[in-house]
Amino acid sequence: MTKEDRHNIILDQLMKKESILVTDLASIINVTSVTIRKDLTELEMQGKLYRSHGKAILIDPFTSNRSINDKERLCQEEKISIGHEAAHLIGKDDSILIASGTTLHNFARCIRPQHRLTVMTASIPVSQILSQNEDIDIIQLGGTLRHSSQSVVGDFSRIMLSECSFTKLFIGVDGIDFEFGITTTDMREARLNKAMMDASQKTIVLADSSKFGKRGFAKIANLEEIDIIITDEHIKKADALRIEELGIKLIIAKGSFPIGSK
Repeated sequence: MTKEDRHNIILDQLMKKESILVTDLASIINVTSVTIRKDLTELEMQGKLYRSHGKAILIDPFTSNRSINDKERLCQEEKISIGHEAAHLIGKDDSILIASGTTLHNFARCIRPQHRLTVMTASIPVSQILSQNEDIDIIQLGGTLRHSSQSVVGDFSRIMLSECSFTKLFIGVDGIDFEFGITTTDMREARLNKAMMDASQKTIVLADSSKFGKRGFAKIANLEEIDIIITDEHIKKADALRIEELGIKLIIAKGSFPIGSK
């Protein structure tokens, strides 16, 4: 068997399973683990897979920090649908926390309060969007501005949170990894998000399906600490089953809505 033949088999196995152990590949192809590791090194250099802890993964699971403008263009329809589903969870005269991220911007555009609503948020764009509605009392967290997300982070924000209690936190993430948990790309933001969780009775993650299997630099929390995940209909069946097995409520947003519709 040629090296090209081995590479084709490896990639074919990854297309079927998304990840596979070096030992399993060696058994399937009937070569040594040393040979497989050399093959995986070459394929990784070509950008065709990613190596991690004795196995090969189809895609690089690590996500990098992007500007808010770049993120706004990604998965727009899915984010709108997710925002509409999340808005249904807001109750009459509710008090909620909204973290930062472009999915949360779409969520803010979908909010139609029942009587009055109190919102505390780290996100400047969320405050700007909600400021158009006089039935919403907005508390902008203070702190250091994080330019890439146009949100605040730091000790001042956490001090403000320690004085408050909320029914729900709506949070966006950069990655959902079943082994590592929910993550973001900034450690300061991760700490603030954890403080938001501590100040809320329920944590609701808003994340399009592309976030599953991804891992950011900074861990926010374990998946077991999450109450609800809202995602789009492109989520893989295996991921949906694992969420339900963890006892997390899964809401799948279907279809798309024009921004501002009910």
